Amino acid sequence: MATPWEDVLRDRAALREAAAVAVDAALLEGVLMRTEGEPNASDVVSYAPFTLLPSAVPSALFEQAYAVQQDFNLLVDAISQNKEFLEQTLASTIKVDDFTARLFRIYVQVLEEGLAQSVFLGINRSDYMFDCGADGTPALKQIEINTIAASFGGLTSRTPAVHGRVLRVLGKSKEASRLLPNNPSRGLALGIAKAWELYGSPSAVVMLLVEEEQRNIFDQRYVENELWNRNIRVIRRRFRDVFEKGSLDEARRLFMDGQEVAVVYYREGYVPKNYDQQNWEARLLLERSRAVKCPDIATQLAGTKKVQQELSRPGTLESLLPGCAEAVTRIRATFAGLYSLDVGEEGDKITAMAIADPDRFVLKPQREGGGNNLYGEELKQVLEKIRDSPERTSYILMDKIKPQPARNYLLRAHRPLQVSECISELGIFGVYVRHGKEMVMNKAAGHLLRTKAIEHADGGVAAGVAVLDTPYLV
Repeated sequence: MATPWEDVLRDRAALREAAAVAVDAALLEGVLMRTEGEPNASDVVSYAPFTLLPSAVPSALFEQAYAVQQDFNLLVDAISQNKEFLEQTLASTIKVDDFTARLFRIYVQVLEEGLAQSVFLGINRSDYMFDCGADGTPALKQIEINTIAASFGGLTSRTPAVHGRVLRVLGKSKEASRLLPNNPSRGLALGIAKAWELYGSPSAVVMLLVEEEQRNIFDQRYVENELWNRNIRVIRRRFRDVFEKGSLDEARRLFMDGQEVAVVYYREGYVPKNYDQQNWEARLLLERSRAVKCPDIATQLAGTKKVQQELSRPGTLESLLPGCAEAVTRIRATFAGLYSLDVGEEGDKITAMAIADPDRFVLKPQREGGGNNLYGEELKQVLEKIRDSPERTSYILMDKIKPQPARNYLLRAHRPLQVSECISELGIFGVYVRHGKEMVMNKAAGHLLRTKAIEHADGGVAAGVAVLDTPYLV
């Protein structure tokens, strides 16, 4: 996609000055991360990586992504309540993917015991790229939907101010005034606050379940601060704290250190390395409780890649969202080609097609967090190795999206200032709250733009590949 800043990109001296201003602005605005060397200490911090200039995003595609977010919220919620669909869809995957299988076992155990939870909170992020077709017209295509620990809602709330400062320094005040305000942290906190309120215990706390290493703490603090400003107490705990000190009473209310917990907001628990045996036991304790889990385990399963692939089959959306023909049309318009590798004739044909033309596709395992997908020669090698094994059902195949690159500068601490050919990924945050069968909140809560150099096929900001960005609508 053509950059609107071609004139600026030719002036190296002005760009060097703007980069110095940009870094100071990021520190002033709180676009911060802890350092790799001291991931659990805030006495030495650095700026989170970001683009020097905001990236061009087609306004029609931006509006389309926002317009479909409430539909995706309804879809995720519908999947989470449909045991038969989850069982059928994940049947082949749980035979070969131990992580998904363990999540599924907890899901079944909790259902058999009977759900104690009556309020359901979803915070998800639907991610898209802009696919340039044969005629060069960009189209919005969904990469994935993240239903657990969708991050950077806090830091991306602060980047428009940084990019506005940069554009003014470069003599682009009119363009700076066109940058959209964006505050996902407030939207996410509104959902958490509503769930806390419906739980119905004013003295209960919200618990952020956090990782052992917490480099991205400031992103979370922005959401926490919104809750404290509403006089909602927030605590931060790890799985091992839950294992050691968590308990349920006879009504299955969750207590941590003697405090009743109304909402558990997961910022951890989405990849296998987050779990040892103790952590799995802690997860089961949380899931059995009356506390509002964000997400509950059914909603985490709704975000698996296998579910994403199954949704693209004809008739699936219609069965999950009966009577919602317009929503189905809006959702389906965002789908890229998705293919099953299940054992059988269809899966054999798809596997052979991908091995013959690996550059057309992306191979995706059932994982969140970025940096897991396979491309090109690596995709071919893996599929050749597992083509006759049931192990291939732990992956899905997706058409490779081909966005138009644009030039920008990616600012990272201790790295030289150099121009890169870049592509961007747009995420829309969605928040919903359901009380029993009644949907009491359903909204799009803001956006996240991440940009990376084209030589990196996969990976997000937390994975150290992409950087934070601000959309400049064109």
